[in-house]
Amino acid sequence: MKIEFTKMQGCGNDYVYINGADVPIAQGEKPELVRKLSDRHFGIGGDGVIFIHPLGKEGLHTTSGTDEGMGVKPGEWMRSDEDGTADFEMEMYNADGSRAEMCGNGIRSVAKYVYDKGLTEEKSIRIVSCGQVKHLDLTVEDGKAVSIKVNMGAPVLRAEEVPVISAQEEAIAEKIEVDGKEYEMTCVSMGNPHAVIFMQEGEDLDGFAIEKTGPYFENHIRFPKRTNTEFVKVIDRHTVQMRVWERGSGETLACGTGACATAVACVLNGLTEEEVTVKLLGGELRIRWDREENTVYMTGPAVTVFEGTVELEL
Repeated sequence: MKIEFTKMQGCGNDYVYINGADVPIAQGEKPELVRKLSDRHFGIGGDGVIFIHPLGKEGLHTTSGTDEGMGVKPGEWMRSDEDGTADFEMEMYNADGSRAEMCGNGIRSVAKYVYDKGLTEEKSIRIVSCGQVKHLDLTVEDGKAVSIKVNMGAPVLRAEEVPVISAQEEAIAEKIEVDGKEYEMTCVSMGNPHAVIFMQEGEDLDGFAIEKTGPYFENHIRFPKRTNTEFVKVIDRHTVQMRVWERGSGETLACGTGACATAVACVLNGLTEEEVTVKLLGGELRIRWDREENTVYMTGPAVTVFEGTVELEL
């Protein structure tokens, strides 16, 4: 089977993008396809694969399906927006073939993809992913989208909704023992679960053994749906440094929802102002938590790396 694809990245968080309207793939075949395409040695290479589905006037798309484990039934997302419609659907998979609910860097690249390829002429669009509709505003130069601002919505703090097993209603600066060491975590959902860990004074974030510790957090019994984990060093009231272990992908160069969760955790713990620059291995994101609106805004780049055709046996 020949598949046309576009490789894109946002702050180094790279995915393989496929137009679902042009490449109909049976739902049951997608996890294995994703694993093959994501392989950095034998495939294209990436943190996962994202299928893009243009939606009709009714906002209806029937081929992408849903993951039962996410609790989203077919068509249910249509009630997630004020008038029940979106312009495009993002169907996202991690590198290990598992479904993911949301990706901040990925959704920016989806916006660039649909604009640059002429699938829309609008500079303000709505994209849905697993029941969540996000509003995106594009900055365009020379006919190409170069920067995208995303309304990421309200952070979810209620522990059972993150989800995280906690004795508190909200898991803020809560202790957790991982691989024999005690940490303090602040748990936030930005459409997917995050556990934010602040480095202690004197600890080196650059030299931190995230490849050893990350899997223990991801698969800890207190996270029913596993978790993304952000390890964070506060530089000043307006700047933080972050490394991330992503559920299903391992360490990545950036995580947009993770940067949003980190900004929220910083404010909740009194460490920064409401607007911060998050320094990631792959670049920088600007995050603002408007507490009056209770809305998180993320602004950052999206870049097309290359395009091509791959032939695979499914």
